[in-house]
Amino acid sequence: MSDFEQHPADTDWHRWAPIGETLDASGVPGSGPAESIAAFELLPLAPMLVPEKPRSGELDPSECPLCAPAEHTIWQDDDWRVNAGFAGPSGVPFVGAFSPRRHVRLEDAPIEVLAGLGPLMQRISEAAKAIPAVARVHFSRWNDGSAHLHLWAYARPAGMMQGRGPILPYWEQCLPAMPDEMMRENLEIVAHGLAAGGGEAFPNR
Repeated sequence: MSDFEQHPADTDWHRWAPIGETLDASGVPGSGPAESIAAFELLPLAPMLVPEKPRSGELDPSECPLCAPAEHTIWQDDDWRVNAGFAGPSGVPFVGAFSPRRHVRLEDAPIEVLAGLGPLMQRISEAAKAIPAVARVHFSRWNDGSAHLHLWAYARPAGMMQGRGPILPYWEQCLPAMPDEMMRENLEIVAHGLAAGGGEAFPNR
């Protein structure tokens, strides 16, 4: 007989979360694992038109929003920056986008930039897991919206087994926005956790 026992997670985020409620997924396109998003339906397969429209910054790098200083940069060093909170409070404890400060794509990024990617992902994971509500940090890359290399970090709440794997971004869109103060506290934790290993927290304040 196993002596492994579970109990409800108890942090500020968990006490705030609408646990037990059915969330509104009407604004989320696409699909995912059936057991987690049974209410979702795939959209009809649309015509596939080419050439595709240029992504932001593809024709003119001077128009790339990821190159410009941003009020939502929570940390940066000479090579990388992390932006968060730009869409307002999220439903999960932390969501951030990180990108090189140079205008590069994955295909043409110099090796010295790429060499910093793994250590940065490790640092972001550890910094976000310092938020009391967080168990794991998921990373993703789509790059359909911008010609500037960028990746995403999503912090999965502790005990949220429905958020395992690629489904977490869907839950993030369905969960209500956490209170502003909670988001600010979480961003402070991540930013200063990153800055403890170098770089600057909130460089544009």
